[in-house]
Amino acid sequence: MPNITLSVDEEIIKKVRKIAIEKDTTLTQMVRDFLTSVAERNAAGRKKAARRLDASFRKYARDMGEREWTRESLYER
Repeated sequence: MPNITLSVDEEIIKKVRKIAIEKDTTLTQMVRDFLTSVAERNAAGRKKAARRLDASFRKYARDMGEREWTRESLYER
């Protein structure tokens, strides 16, 4: 697993370490969990947007009938 380096205010680190101890976990695990949740929310957001787009396609789609033209006929002069 790759490592990352973060710069965080020392007071914040102390407070979060205390919280981690209370939750019987580590600061590192809390950061991992947070980053995982951000990635999952982003993926869920994309899926939701794709579903909305698909729904709008179905709602506004119209039958255009059979295609009676060919590519060649469009370019005839």
